[in-house]
Amino acid sequence: MIFLPLILAHLLGDFVFQPNAWVKDKEQKKLASPYLYIHVLLHTILSFVFLWNLNYWWVALVVGVTHFVIDAAKLQFQKTKNKRLWFFIDQFLHIAVIVALSLIIKQNIDWSIIFNETNLKLFTAAVFLTTPCSIIIKLLISFWTPNPQDKDSVQTDSLANAGKYIGILERLMVFVFIVVNHWEGVGFMIAAKSVFRFSDLAQAKQRKLTEYVLIGTLLSFGIAILTGILVQI
Repeated sequence: MIFLPLILAHLLGDFVFQPNAWVKDKEQKKLASPYLYIHVLLHTILSFVFLWNLNYWWVALVVGVTHFVIDAAKLQFQKTKNKRLWFFIDQFLHIAVIVALSLIIKQNIDWSIIFNETNLKLFTAAVFLTTPCSIIIKLLISFWTPNPQDKDSVQTDSLANAGKYIGILERLMVFVFIVVNHWEGVGFMIAAKSVFRFSDLAQAKQRKLTEYVLIGTLLSFGIAILTGILVQI
């Protein structure tokens, strides 16, 4: 099937290989941004590389063209208030295109020993649990993100992007524990994070911050657990 390689190419192109600077430039300049076209070209190349079949050159081309159309529409209609909505609409449409192409082509790709379907499934899940999952969780809990201007908010010093990378590492570890069928490791991870977080939250003495961290943690662990279960199906 071509579904998994195209999904993997999409995750890499839309999240891992797209810096925040590209996103900001596209939002400001819209169709005039050169990064929009570089981004679309990257998706086309990644799709072709992961398909690795000259007979499917047109599939990569369709992915690139539709990606441009969808992203261009998103940039034109996206506003500050509906940015979250357009993110999910954008992702839904991209995945819908991939599903449609997968239904059109029902042949199996000749994978090598290393890149067999099982390994590709694991790799795709692992990629999803990194930057894509971080962005999704950030958007989902953005309703409750502490306001720096709020006099009641608690400000603490933190390493740059520390929360993002902690979340990525914890999701990958949970995923590995589930894949190797060691669920007790998931319990250990939750207990360990609770111990480290307890002193910070107790010191903050703020219910909103506690609930915000708890929601983010449960989402992070929940998505990692669900991904691990789906991979094993």
